[in-house]
Amino acid sequence: MAPNPAIIKAVERLDYRVTVGDVATQAGLKIEQASQGLLALASEAQGHLQVADDGEIVYLFPRNFRDILRNKYLQLQLQDWWNKVWGVLFYIIRLSFGIFLIISIALIYMAIIVIISSQNSDDDNGGGYRGGGFPLFFPDIFWYLSPGYGTYNQRDIPNRHKEKKELNFLEAVFSFLFGDGNPNPRLEERRFREIAGVIRKHDGAVVAEQIAPFLDDLGEAYKREDEDYMLPVLTRFNGQPQVSPEGQIVYYFPELQVSAAEYETRSTSNYLQKNLWKFSRASSDQKFLSAGLGIVNIVGAFILANLNVASAGGFVGFVKGISGLLLAYGIGFLAVPLIRNFWIQMRNNKIRQGNQQRIKRANLLKNPDMELQQKISFSRQFATQKIISQDDLIYSTQKDLLEQEVENSAKTDAEWERRLKEGNG
Repeated sequence: MAPNPAIIKAVERLDYRVTVGDVATQAGLKIEQASQGLLALASEAQGHLQVADDGEIVYLFPRNFRDILRNKYLQLQLQDWWNKVWGVLFYIIRLSFGIFLIISIALIYMAIIVIISSQNSDDDNGGGYRGGGFPLFFPDIFWYLSPGYGTYNQRDIPNRHKEKKELNFLEAVFSFLFGDGNPNPRLEERRFREIAGVIRKHDGAVVAEQIAPFLDDLGEAYKREDEDYMLPVLTRFNGQPQVSPEGQIVYYFPELQVSAAEYETRSTSNYLQKNLWKFSRASSDQKFLSAGLGIVNIVGAFILANLNVASAGGFVGFVKGISGLLLAYGIGFLAVPLIRNFWIQMRNNKIRQGNQQRIKRANLLKNPDMELQQKISFSRQFATQKIISQDDLIYSTQKDLLEQEVENSAKTDAEWERRLKEGNG
């Protein structure tokens, strides 16, 4: 089985030398997952184990370990290949909705023009359709589809880098229809990553009130008093509860108190803030144009469906035959964003309420009462942090065992000499 991608990324971000607690914090994984995953990764990627004098283990990986895995696992090779292919395919899918809309409108109005022209073939010596509306409509569309649209205005060169990230029209059509994805991807992973960050910020010992701002539902009142909501956190990070003489409960997490290096502490938020859903990243003009084209499609399909044609064949017959499908597409093109807009509003109301609740819990920590101060003070008795340096190591799979025994013996002799000199001094 291929190694866990989350662990691979965590090892790379932590400079290839990690402990179980480091990986669990970085990836938001369970301690058991991180431990088993690191063992599997070290076995498959030619990693090494470093054992400290207190029995703590550090995992050291070669910087090219991803290449080692890729050569060993066909699954990883296929995954890399599929990620590239899917990126292209999904982009084509995104563009296809706008392309189909333009094709639909073009087919509808070309068929209408042919039908009207044939009905008026006796006028103006058989001259067909001479109106300017349809031909004049498409140059504007093609301007919106041009490569320069949505990047930058040539007359506004200084702002081109800022505007470069805007969607082009075809991308905007997809965004208008379906939005731009979940604003809170991998929420649970982010939640527990931030919780682990808070635990490490307090040197591995916390009270429930410090974790509550990152949880959603704390349960009924009696469950809050019993702090049952801490159970998933304890299970995930192998936490241990401790009871103070006053009957207050604090929690410490031994695995998260050990690190392979003194990493720069990331700024953690005081609470878990969920992002609101957005209707679309498309600009106002792009959304207006998308909706307008949907209306144009519906009107045209309705007109085409109600035009009387004596004998419809060829191009006109084909378009006339699918006019119902084109009408349904136009209706769906407007109905989907409308329904999605109502759904987003309801979803965002719940997100706002949840954010407000977590903010209130976080504010309790700014001005803690006497009881909470006592709990926090008691938790600090269990707070500790251990950084495993090279000097702490007594064994490593990088070197021969006999060589390490000689080195350790030399270290011991040097330590005794130092102590004797200090004693004589």
